[in-house]
Amino acid sequence: MIKKTLKENYKTRDITGGVYRLKCSGNGMFWLRSAKELDKALNRFQFFVKTNSHPEPVMKQAWQTYGAESFSFEILETLEKKETQTDLEYREDIKVLLELWTEKLASSPNP
Repeated sequence: MIKKTLKENYKTRDITGGVYRLKCSGNGMFWLRSAKELDKALNRFQFFVKTNSHPEPVMKQAWQTYGAESFSFEILETLEKKETQTDLEYREDIKVLLELWTEKLASSPNP
């Protein structure tokens, strides 16, 4: 009974995804990413910082040069999954949000 309740609570929990930026203060570089669940993305980032292991190969050089403490995780925009949305629709909405942020920051003089 408890397992069933826990499983149901997990399925009906609020899900918040969105777009975030990983930024290196040492060189000013940043990487835009999106996630269906931002809390999980933040947990992964914190794990990488704690263990001093870079999150992605494209960040390896900056991570080794400037160190984990020079990286930050910044949420740019959130998007809650609606009860009526399918997973596919939700993923598509997040994909569009990432594209919009990519365009916005590309046209910004100081991202």
